[in-house]
Amino acid sequence: MQVSDVEETVFLFDVDNTLLDNDRVAEDLRQHLAAQLGDSAEHQYWLLFEEVRSELGYADYLGALQRYRMAHPHDNHLREISSFLLNYPFEERLFPRAIEVLQAFADRGTVTILTDGDVVFQPHKIERSGIGKAVRDRVMLYVHKEQELADVETRYPAEHYVLIDDKVRILDSVKAQWGKRVTTVFPRQGHYALDAESVAKYPPADYAIDHIAELLALDAFRPVG
Repeated sequence: MQVSDVEETVFLFDVDNTLLDNDRVAEDLRQHLAAQLGDSAEHQYWLLFEEVRSELGYADYLGALQRYRMAHPHDNHLREISSFLLNYPFEERLFPRAIEVLQAFADRGTVTILTDGDVVFQPHKIERSGIGKAVRDRVMLYVHKEQELADVETRYPAEHYVLIDDKVRILDSVKAQWGKRVTTVFPRQGHYALDAESVAKYPPADYAIDHIAELLALDAFRPVG
């Protein structure tokens, strides 16, 4: 990727529960695991999933499946579970008008994806959903994206950034580092955003919306101190 010239505004969109309903994806996987492996195995998978996330710092669905395989090396259902994940119709789990939002904001600045996760399943999800194509493959993937702002600035230097993310923890961290250089937008979608106790631990974002499609009604984002 070549370093861009300095842009006036760069938009940084999160993926999971911002553009794509990842809670629905997880629920579909939960039901599929229970149907194929049984309730006890489904429960064990999610325990391993949380174990892997605790170790790595991000969600790794395939990594959890690999760990489950180590405990159940003769379970022939695992190949089918892997196929379910890789062939999942992510484009059907986009929030309404999500792609339209990305396309509309391309007229206002440089539109990018700023996400974290594993280096196999997360890129696959972005490609299969159509998100990557919509942003012309301007995708930044990190382990902890809020710790990588220097790299973000190098790749997409801008006078101002707009960060759209469902996690107020991330919004607050980036705001603390960039200050007036960033406008934070909080879409109240997904279990993180709807956890009132967790949200209350952080200052409010500059803007809050109930659905990602509401961005289409906003003419511009003013820098907020």
